[in-house]
Amino acid sequence: MSHPVTRQLHKFGGSSLADPECYLRVAEILREYSSENDLVVVSAAGKTTNCLIEWLELLDKDGRQAHEALQSLRSFQQGLIESLLDGEVADELLTQLHLELGVLSGMAEKPQSEAEQAKVLGHGEQWSARLLAALLTKQQLPAANLDSRRFLRAERAAQPEVDRALSWPLLKEQLAQYSQQRVVITGFMAQNGAGETVLLGRNGSDYSATVIGALADVDRVTIWSDVAGVYSADPRKVADACLLPLLRLDEASELARLAAPVLHSRTLQPVAQSAIDLTLRCSHQPEQGSTRVERVLASGRGAKIITSLDEVCLIELSVTRAHDFAPIATDIERFLQRTQLQPLASSFEPDKGRVQLAYTAEVVNSVLAQLQDSGIAAELRLREGFSLVAAVGAGVVNNAVHCYGFYQQLKGQALEFIAESESGLSLVAVLRKADTDSLIQGIHQNLFQAQKRIGLVLCGKGNIGSRWLELFETEKATLEKRHGMSFTLIGVVDSRRHWIDFDGIDVSRAQHAFDDESVEYSGDQWLSVLAHNTYDDVIVLDVTASSELAARYPQVAESGLHLISANKVAGSASGEAYHQVIDAFAKSSRFWLYNATVGAGLPVNHTVRDLRESGDEIIALSGIFSGTLSWLFQQYDGSVPFSQLVELAWQQGLTEPDPRHDLDGSDVMRKLVILARESGLSLEPEQVKVETLVPDSLASLGVDDFFEQSVELDELLHERLRKAQKEEKVLRYVARLDRHGKAVVGIEALSREHALANLLPCDNIFAIESRWYRDNPLVIRGPGAGRDVTAGALLSDINRLAAML
Repeated sequence: MSHPVTRQLHKFGGSSLADPECYLRVAEILREYSSENDLVVVSAAGKTTNCLIEWLELLDKDGRQAHEALQSLRSFQQGLIESLLDGEVADELLTQLHLELGVLSGMAEKPQSEAEQAKVLGHGEQWSARLLAALLTKQQLPAANLDSRRFLRAERAAQPEVDRALSWPLLKEQLAQYSQQRVVITGFMAQNGAGETVLLGRNGSDYSATVIGALADVDRVTIWSDVAGVYSADPRKVADACLLPLLRLDEASELARLAAPVLHSRTLQPVAQSAIDLTLRCSHQPEQGSTRVERVLASGRGAKIITSLDEVCLIELSVTRAHDFAPIATDIERFLQRTQLQPLASSFEPDKGRVQLAYTAEVVNSVLAQLQDSGIAAELRLREGFSLVAAVGAGVVNNAVHCYGFYQQLKGQALEFIAESESGLSLVAVLRKADTDSLIQGIHQNLFQAQKRIGLVLCGKGNIGSRWLELFETEKATLEKRHGMSFTLIGVVDSRRHWIDFDGIDVSRAQHAFDDESVEYSGDQWLSVLAHNTYDDVIVLDVTASSELAARYPQVAESGLHLISANKVAGSASGEAYHQVIDAFAKSSRFWLYNATVGAGLPVNHTVRDLRESGDEIIALSGIFSGTLSWLFQQYDGSVPFSQLVELAWQQGLTEPDPRHDLDGSDVMRKLVILARESGLSLEPEQVKVETLVPDSLASLGVDDFFEQSVELDELLHERLRKAQKEEKVLRYVARLDRHGKAVVGIEALSREHALANLLPCDNIFAIESRWYRDNPLVIRGPGAGRDVTAGALLSDINRLAAML
């Protein structure tokens, strides 16, 4: 039985195909983000359609200028082909291009019908689809190009609608001809019953992308453009606008209704009427993030987006005193509903006998003409020269703070009227020509930039702490943009001294200026200082291995601070002490995150927690939990003494500052206890049988003396290795918690083929056995040691905590 092909659709606009570099970038995006059966919809490259419009206009005015415009277009398209392709493929596309441009040149002799003009304007999409398909094929991503007029059916209208019933079987027939290759389809165009080209109008390529996506039953449509998605305001006008990772479909529709450039209501219609997901993403910087339009209709809490529009017109309808206002107002509303001519905003004023309807300059004349023919008993007047600003978001009209802030910012403006949308999704102000750029900046600042200020305090500035400082310095701007919050380093603390400055510490100075700026403290004095902070939230990062600091975790919570730990002590303390910490954070409504305690940057704790919260039950855990011991035993084959490998690992920063904390098994034991507790299993540290690699004679020495006498390690392990090699096995340091509650940490001799024997150096592997993963355990594997991945895990927890705040 054959399974249906699962597909996604990717749409690229003209700015994503503006030059050869853009085409190459799109090819890389499709290599990384698409599969072989995916569909791709393209617009005309760069300003090609505008050039074709200009050429058509010049035909009637100036033949010489028209010829120059066509030559400029020829040069641009030819340059794209010659930059990206060579050989026969390039020759074939150049020949087609010149033939088609020759046909266009011949059209200069006679006037063009609307259908002929539409056909001319569709050439840009054809050229894009051909070129991209050829480029993908050249790069070992087999692709074919397909003219959308072969299957999309629509009749000519002001806003043509695709006839899905006619189009669906035709598309199915076309796609059946292509398997195991991407299909690059022209956007913007359909064909009518007479076989003529029909252009799908403004945002026609985006609309055709979602229509084709719905017809082809794709899982997701991704619209790639020059912006990463929907922001809280236009990022070109509001510098601190932040990207919205999720947007409700009704909010997206409201934004589109208000003529925001990033979305169009027609684009969203097929999304609303099908099961496809819609994602908006930036083709210039794919890693920048995205906006996913989702169907949830949970209650909203207020404004999410501030938008503006210039070139707004008002249609004013005046009802004379001789007529009753109420029935005429009802007639107007019914007419607008019936003709689907909903205004951007409207104002009904019975005391003045006046109705005002706001429209874009693009459609206002058409609406005015239809109202004049409607027979409604009112005088009509067109008024021009208005602007619009709006706050959009589910629940905005019920959010007293947002409403007040919106009205406050409009004080002193030449305000015509303010309207609440019927849906309750927007507050719209119509003004006589205003400086909307500064106005939306002020509204955005007032509504959103009572921006949460987050203070960060780093405890431990050693190996991992110093790397985290470097990472935070490079990622700070991205972090702030992603969450719409400010993040400021306000403290660095070590075991004896603290440097706390509520004005902020320059991250680049945090290390080298610490000795000069810090003061000595005792006990929990640094927590007392932090209690007087002026921030909305403060997050303490514990990257130490300090038992003393771990003992103060309840005080951290009681001081109103959040905590992110790489320190394993509290998570693996006695059950009583562990639950004291959990309770302290719960009572103070603060958060304690500690993904970095197990597996460094690997999402182990997250996964186990998600399984439990999804209704699964963890039964057993096993694996190699120490990146340090993983590296040591991968290297240990007898050619280099074990003691020398330990010193090498220490020099490379792969061990704790005192490597005995790795070698004695306590680190692995702690991880097993933490993971067991996260799994909902009850495990006390003393219940874990631990095999230490540190002889008693080395246990109480200083670190330098330990290294001087570490040859004793070799005597302990050499015989174990020799015996394992004799049996053709390898040594690994393994943690196990079985389904009967037996917990063991120690050296095992494993066959060379065993899953735990074949890891990359430093890799951890975690096997999670649960009710759902009983026969085939869930395995998480990857680098489990090193300053980079641990610092990354801390940043990941900051992101997670910011989202929770």
